Amino acid sequence: MEEFTQRQKKIGGILQQDLAQVLQKAATDGGLRGVIISVSKVNVTTDLSVAKVYLSIFPNKEAKPLLEGIKSNKPLIRHELSQRTRHQLRRMPQLEFFIDDSLEYIDGIERSLKGEDNPIENPDLLGKRKKS
Repeated sequence: MEEFTQRQKKIGGILQQDLAQVLQKAATDGGLRGVIISVSKVNVTTDLSVAKVYLSIFPNKEAKPLLEGIKSNKPLIRHELSQRTRHQLRRMPQLEFFIDDSLEYIDGIERSLKGEDNPIENPDLLGKRKKS
């Protein structure tokens, strides 16, 4: 388990809040209506040089192409973010974007507990077991 210092947590919180505003504004300005982008978590390395940003995108079918668009516009996003945080941070960390699929995972567990995904009735739900 990773341990974070107070400074890492503070910078992560600042980046999370400002990134959410930047990405949501970019999505609405880009004509993407009905798409919700939320920044679920930001982890900053101990040397404060890299920030791993985990995004939740709804609807889920838009996640992959939207993530590719965000990655291609990384310099513009970083510049906008550095303008917003110029009085709080000296150097803007490099941004790495990832899809946060924890909501899908939780939804799958809930479906399994309710009995909707029953592997006894539908054996295709189970992965093929490998014999070593």
